[in-house]
Amino acid sequence: MLFRICTGLAAATAVLATGSPVLAAAGGSRVVLTYTAEAGYATAVKLTCDPAGGAHPQPVQACAALTRTGANPARLKPADRYCFLLYKPITARLSGTWRGRTVKWTHTYGNSCEMNRATGVLFAF
Repeated sequence: MLFRICTGLAAATAVLATGSPVLAAAGGSRVVLTYTAEAGYATAVKLTCDPAGGAHPQPVQACAALTRTGANPARLKPADRYCFLLYKPITARLSGTWRGRTVKWTHTYGNSCEMNRATGVLFAF
């Protein structure tokens, strides 16, 4: 489990370290989406928008979600479904540049179902 955490965090750090000042100056959008579970694993992907791309499995839909909310996942409308009452905390993070401005967001959910219900496609990787 420790290997997963180290691998995920190393990947997120590597993506953040390659930030592009040219992209920021041009008003481009590049964010890193990360989620870390208390159970001992972390996952991170890079998402670029305008045009949509990166390592996210559904970049077009994820970029559309960020566009609708101004890159603030707290503004997403949660899906109309129920989740089990099982406490396994998971922390979702977004950081990077959205249309020329720096963005950061972090939220801890009770479990992965709650995270997916609240964020939809954004953290579905």
